[in-house]
Amino acid sequence: MSRARRPSAQTLAVLGAFTDDPDRWRYGYDLCSELAVPAGSMYPILMRLADRGLLETSWEPQRVAGRPPRHLYRLTSAGRAFADDAIARTERAPAAPAARRAEVRWDGAR
Repeated sequence: MSRARRPSAQTLAVLGAFTDDPDRWRYGYDLCSELAVPAGSMYPILMRLADRGLLETSWEPQRVAGRPPRHLYRLTSAGRAFADDAIARTERAPAAPAARRAEVRWDGAR
């Protein structure tokens, strides 16, 4: 039996960007620029979300000379529900132990 894992902070950021305008088709490169997530992290996230049926994909409708065709992504209805739920759970979750430790200064003061 597989255990459901929490989405990473980067995955949550990607989902959040899609929920801003869920009907809008997005390019991976634009998401990389907007979220400051490197392409080496962005594209595996997008592929994983698409493989799970949370994103639909399409090729750009008009090819531009001198540039390879690009993929477009947008949330599916299941993706919208998943994103809303994941973001809400993250907002309700207590701070992780590492985050709490970071709040403590070296001299032990808070």
